[in-house]
Amino acid sequence: MAKKRRPQKSTGTAQRTGGEIPVVGAREPCPCGSGRRYKACHGREGAKAAAELVRRPFEGLRGECDWVALRELVPAATVELRLRDGLPAGVPSLTLATVLPMAWPALRRDDGSVLIALQNDTPTGDLSRDLAEVLLRALEGKPGEPVTPASGASDGPRLQDLLDPEAPFEPRVHPGFEFWLDDAQAATGPVAASLERANEAAVPTARLAGVEAAYWCEVPGRNHLRWVMPHEEDTLLDALARLHSAGTSGLGEGTRLVGSFRAHGLTVPVWDLPSSMGAEECEKPAASFGERLSEALAQTSPLTAEERRARSGLTNRQVTLN
Repeated sequence: MAKKRRPQKSTGTAQRTGGEIPVVGAREPCPCGSGRRYKACHGREGAKAAAELVRRPFEGLRGECDWVALRELVPAATVELRLRDGLPAGVPSLTLATVLPMAWPALRRDDGSVLIALQNDTPTGDLSRDLAEVLLRALEGKPGEPVTPASGASDGPRLQDLLDPEAPFEPRVHPGFEFWLDDAQAATGPVAASLERANEAAVPTARLAGVEAAYWCEVPGRNHLRWVMPHEEDTLLDALARLHSAGTSGLGEGTRLVGSFRAHGLTVPVWDLPSSMGAEECEKPAASFGERLSEALAQTSPLTAEERRARSGLTNRQVTLN
């Protein structure tokens, strides 16, 4: 395990030095010098409580479940985005990223390409509108500069208004944060060291290929599968309870459905897996579970007493992330 590092003093402002982008990892101390991780500090400063929270900010977007997963579960991933009206001149590409250096909400590279960060806090309760505001500002920004956070305006477009609804949403999970830099192999000095620290802190994660929005991750001593599901919560919990009561809610020997959490209006069941079970070994069991779940979702009879107890156990272990 890496030794804890003493936070360095900082002005709290991201600066460009010699054309390089200063890099800070997802779990590194915030550059402001507070000693807290940047996700709990830099991106949260100045955030205001929203008068009304949009419960499902990604509803209506293609790949809603993956949007939620990239926002809450995945350390390092990117997705190529496409606008309804196409990219403006001078913008060769638009990429959604889980996080960016220094907790920047967006970045326009020297070549004009745009990266938008998904995991930053935003000033209102409508994450979709705040991200759309940052996206529009990034498209108009100067190449080579980061983009300032959303202002919290309540009358602008949402992602649903800007993104092409027919474009595929295909997350690419990365082992590290090399996508932050134009040429990570050429990074030297403090930039290379910071990138290395960020990569060491990233939890190994993989997206299953055979089912939608299911993500395997490796943690010390065991692995997990976290699967973002689109079904209405009560219906899904009833179905999971039926399977749990019947002893068919697992993904094979040594696995266990341990509960679920809510995230952006969707439910995310979580399984404990043995440390020997990698992402590839999850593929067939997950596909089989998906078939069993479909059958359970179709059942409309009242839950039995045993199934109600199973449901109670699942809901007692449920956590709401937002």
